[in-house]
Amino acid sequence: MIESISLVNLPAFLLVFVRVAAFFASLPLFSYRTVPVTHKVGFSFFLAALMVFTLPVPEMTVDGTYFLLLLKEAAVGLGVGLLAYIILGAIQIAGGFIDFQMGFAVANVIDPQTGAQSPLVGQYMYIITLLFILVVDGHHLMIDGIFYSYQFIGLDQFLPMKEEGWIMFVIQSFNKMFMIAFLMAVPIVGCLFLVDIALGIVARTVPQLNVFVVGLPLKIFVALSVLVIAMSFYVYLIQILFETMLETMRGFMDVLGG
Repeated sequence: MIESISLVNLPAFLLVFVRVAAFFASLPLFSYRTVPVTHKVGFSFFLAALMVFTLPVPEMTVDGTYFLLLLKEAAVGLGVGLLAYIILGAIQIAGGFIDFQMGFAVANVIDPQTGAQSPLVGQYMYIITLLFILVVDGHHLMIDGIFYSYQFIGLDQFLPMKEEGWIMFVIQSFNKMFMIAFLMAVPIVGCLFLVDIALGIVARTVPQLNVFVVGLPLKIFVALSVLVIAMSFYVYLIQILFETMLETMRGFMDVLGG
């Protein structure tokens, strides 16, 4: 009996496994290099095995349409996970703005999680964001999003690619990302702009003072002081960013489901 059930559900299991594996290949926290590939594949396999016996799975036959459904499942998983990763990338953009004004733009570090260069302040804020997501069980909410994605996009449902709603949704999500990055960078960037104005006035009134020698450590001191003072404000923005990421994932799946 178990063998017959497994043979009947094998095509549907492969569809579920492809979507879950594609989610984990692009979703924040799960897609990083620090997570072993064997762990990603094994976790995707066991999660798909649980989901295939929990969800109302239709009977699938292996034919030409089935291979198109496999591509659709991979596209859904990669698209939703990548969109969530892009929304979370607002922190890196805000850190880049801040580092440019502080003079840290030439001191990027290698992010071991992604293997790409990352700004210093942006990496610091990004680590705080990841810790916040883990503290509030955000990784469980992401897994819930994978499970409930089948309420929006069924296994045997194709994507309405002729409609342009998903394109506008992605553009609006980019706008939200840049707005949040702007709000996170405004306090420090605004203070550093006032420091630049003050240094310009000092350079005109006291020509004997070397502003280039005094300006860099002064801007670093002011930026770090404002960062400490505005840390509670940043935690609030991180909470809004995380809620926006979950809403974006849900909304994007709703748009793809038609």
